[in-house]
Amino acid sequence: MNSTNSATIHPERLSSARDRVAELLLAQRHSAGHWEGELSSSPLSTATACLAFKVVLEHASFLTVEQRQQTSQAINSAIDYLLKLQNPDGGFGDTSLSISNISTSMLCSGTLQACKSFCESASINLVIEKLEHYVTKSGGVQAVVKRYGKDKTFSVPILTHCAIAGIVDWKQVSQLPFELSCFPAEMYAAMSLPVVSYALPALIAIGNVKFHKSPYTQWWMTPFRIMAVGPSLKKLISIQPENGGFLEATPLTSFVTMSLASAKLADHPVVIKGMEFLLKSQRPDGSWAIDTNLATWVTTLSINSMSHSDLEKVDVPYLIDWLLNQQYKTKHPYTNAAPGGWAWTNLPGGVPDADDTPGAMLALIKLRDYYREKLSPAKQQQIVEAIHLGGLWLTGLQNSDGGFPTFCRGWGNLPFDRSANDITAHCIRALDQTNPEKFKTAITRGVKYLVSNRKSDGSWLPLWFGNQFNHADENPVFGTARVLKAFKEVPESAITQQAVGYLLSQQNEDGGWGGAKYIESSVEETALACDALLEFLPVNEPHLVRGINWLIEQITNDNIERVTPIGFYFAKLWYYEKLYPLIFTLGALNQGTNKVFGS
Repeated sequence: MNSTNSATIHPERLSSARDRVAELLLAQRHSAGHWEGELSSSPLSTATACLAFKVVLEHASFLTVEQRQQTSQAINSAIDYLLKLQNPDGGFGDTSLSISNISTSMLCSGTLQACKSFCESASINLVIEKLEHYVTKSGGVQAVVKRYGKDKTFSVPILTHCAIAGIVDWKQVSQLPFELSCFPAEMYAAMSLPVVSYALPALIAIGNVKFHKSPYTQWWMTPFRIMAVGPSLKKLISIQPENGGFLEATPLTSFVTMSLASAKLADHPVVIKGMEFLLKSQRPDGSWAIDTNLATWVTTLSINSMSHSDLEKVDVPYLIDWLLNQQYKTKHPYTNAAPGGWAWTNLPGGVPDADDTPGAMLALIKLRDYYREKLSPAKQQQIVEAIHLGGLWLTGLQNSDGGFPTFCRGWGNLPFDRSANDITAHCIRALDQTNPEKFKTAITRGVKYLVSNRKSDGSWLPLWFGNQFNHADENPVFGTARVLKAFKEVPESAITQQAVGYLLSQQNEDGGWGGAKYIESSVEETALACDALLEFLPVNEPHLVRGINWLIEQITNDNIERVTPIGFYFAKLWYYEKLYPLIFTLGALNQGTNKVFGS
């Protein structure tokens, strides 16, 4: 009998499945003791890096003979990778598991046509032909512009890439106001920039190359822009991380690199460092991921999913010190964020944000409570101070609407700078566990934001996660599960009852959950739904029984590591993370095990 349809949860099978997932997750640790995870390779990232290499190779003089050979080989292996990833409809998606979209397809089209001479495969002509057909059918330039609306954070870089590649006219590329970067950073929020807060490098570099190619597009601004070129490039140098990778992100670093190189600045210091970053981050199969890693994020998620028995098997003192060392102690040079936050990575390109900060706070609280008797008074005080500083950092970020944005307070115009449900819920949980009285006002305002921002069916939509098979790429199952975890800390009975009812109504016939009803069940979404529902319902509730048994079945059949592209990386760039299925499942099964065995 299939256990998914069983009317009960068998304790032995549950315990065995839980232990297996814990074993798999523990085995994924870095040799030092934390987790790095593994982001999906990205055709989009690969296309942008490949074109950046081609442009620098054509225009730069700083490359040695050996570097030129290495760069040419990198382009060749990148093209080979892309040729294998074309979807049957002729387009390209953001990952190997993603459906085609116009953005990635346009970028791949530009790269394949511009770098055709580097490819030895005879199949490239057919790939390009099918790709051009997909792009034309999908609407080309106008479809790219429509996809992002007023937000030019990604549409303008995509069209710039295509103009550099020679498949789009420069007249179709909007001029970004790079001159505004010369003003003090404190003024950016008031300027209503056409890109989000984290995209300043793109604003500068792409604005400069467009001005270089079309200096008289807005003739009345020409004198000001001429004066702004030098200062804006100095600003760009000052915000580039020491390893060259802006945000540790291949697409952003590639856009900056190719833009400067196309503006006759191929030997600029930013280009040199950008090339070093890109060369080091190419994978053996020729691809690039969207970002180097989410080490801090997946480490805190892993810790927060664990039971005490799991923590016995990790180096707790190391993890405490590692997390403490990731906290920003000074003003961030890129976003001007105050001290106190955490980024998603331990690498130089990270910037503090309001999702990783509460994750780190919750992880430190958990590690401290577990290891309290073995911690010196000085170490306990250090942890308390770090968590408190994180709480102050979060409250300083809270928007006037009561919600929490990802990076910067008060920008508000564009999606990835506005208050977000998933971010706000995470902040509420961390603030409540840190000091509910100290942060009572911020928590209350956050709850009011969530109450006012829920949909009529009782669900919430997240900002940083989606489902490619749902309407508008939405993922209400993920968003509602994240918010419900916050309302466990701050009960709102009528609202939580409706949200619980919503999640129950979205369960599929097979016992799992997708992003919404009738969307294929995934490990990640099923685990998150079960984890949230276990906060409010008994473990023998029929929906939960079927959901937990569905997860057990995936473990039994060795499908538990099957990933789904549910993550958004900034402007709707999809990704999947190797550790998400294990982390989310462990969290759900630990909750289920605690209830079944009464611990």
